[in-house]
Amino acid sequence: MEQWNSVNTYIFYGKNSEIRSNSIEDQEVSALSLQLLQNCLVYMNTLMVQEVLYDNNQYWLKKMTLEDFRGLTPLFYHHVNPYGTFELDMDQRIHIKLKLS
Repeated sequence: MEQWNSVNTYIFYGKNSEIRSNSIEDQEVSALSLQLLQNCLVYMNTLMVQEVLYDNNQYWLKKMTLEDFRGLTPLFYHHVNPYGTFELDMDQRIHIKLKLS
């Protein structure tokens, strides 16, 4: 449960992770959006974990113990950047046209 709350706080980072509207409709949209983000994160993480476990002739799957399986969860988010990624090519200049009047 603590991991679930931690994920919620991370992906629902706007307004200090609080629903601050008095409008029932706005609260519902916020709650449903959070649920959609949670579901997408769990789905993508599950696919990534499966890919790792079943890749390379199931190398990692064969190394896992019962304790490892109990600790396996799709609730991780350290690979997620909620602010986006900006790639800059520092070797290329941006051409800016100046208008002189």
